[in-house]
Amino acid sequence: MNIYIIVFIQVAEQILSLLVIVHVILSFFMSPYHLIRQTVDRLVEPLLAPIRHILPQTGVFDFSPLVLLILIQLIAGILISVLR
Repeated sequence: MNIYIIVFIQVAEQILSLLVIVHVILSFFMSPYHLIRQTVDRLVEPLLAPIRHILPQTGVFDFSPLVLLILIQLIAGILISVLR
């Protein structure tokens, strides 16, 4: 039973990580009014907003996606190690 939960966590980690990466790439190349970008933004922005409140402003660069990727990997790793 634990193996299914571990696989689910790994798949969720990969999907969330991919969504964050796609969010960053689309923010450079696609209009904020495009349907695909709006959909990805609706999924990722609620995860990024609390991080943006904690991180200091760094001008043009936004490090919150990097912090989110690290947190996703860290949480998934902890959950998997607890289940094993």
